[in-house]
Amino acid sequence: MKSAHDLVVAAKAQIHEVELDAAEQSLRDCDLLLDVREADEYAAGHLPGAVLLPRGLLEFKLSATPAYGARDLKIVVYCKTSGRAALAAATLRDMGYTHVQSIAGGFDAWAAAGKPVVSPQPPAFD
Repeated sequence: MKSAHDLVVAAKAQIHEVELDAAEQSLRDCDLLLDVREADEYAAGHLPGAVLLPRGLLEFKLSATPAYGARDLKIVVYCKTSGRAALAAATLRDMGYTHVQSIAGGFDAWAAAGKPVVSPQPPAFD
């Protein structure tokens, strides 16, 4: 029986994982930046321009959204540390998307490197 780790390792063998130092260029070139974490993780902070699409809803939301139907979209995917993103990228590949990349190290590596993050702003009670 395969573990979650086994599935992630297999997915990473099938996908293009872009290293952090090249990720900014990938983001500039992409048509769609997908954050496949959960809503609470996204709300706590995310990459600028990212669209929230939790991994559990990925296939359904993409299939139901005509704007995301073109299989030649340049898509970059990320999650917290890269496991869910690898699984999502492999799924996107299986769905016929031809230009999919995952960010190595995910959101945690991006934020630790001091790269731009959209963070929630507390309400002002003036």
